[in-house]
Amino acid sequence: MAEVTKNTDENRFEIHVDGELAGWLDYMVDEGVVALPHTTVEDRFSGQGLAGELVRAGLDDIRTQGYRVDPQCPYVQGWIEKNPTYADLVATDDADVEDVADDMEDVTGVDPSSDPRI
Repeated sequence: MAEVTKNTDENRFEIHVDGELAGWLDYMVDEGVVALPHTTVEDRFSGQGLAGELVRAGLDDIRTQGYRVDPQCPYVQGWIEKNPTYADLVATDDADVEDVADDMEDVTGVDPSSDPRI
């Protein structure tokens, strides 16, 4: 059975299957906008719908917190397109989105627009 938890120490949502870490969704919060740059599911767990469960749980948490989302990860973008009830969470203010991207670069040293994983 899959269980999603929020790991605030690692800034990610994690999905565990039978107690084993199966995947995660990285996040970064800045001024009410949560950037979601990358979703990972370990190969041995692929094809089980875990990435979708992970994204849904992450977006539900973001909604509960009253935040907006900057879906930088292509998987998250596509998931929101297929699940339009979450489209209202997407940050539409370019300034907010740029602030998050700048902060991510400050923390990680990587420009999000040049990271091939994003």
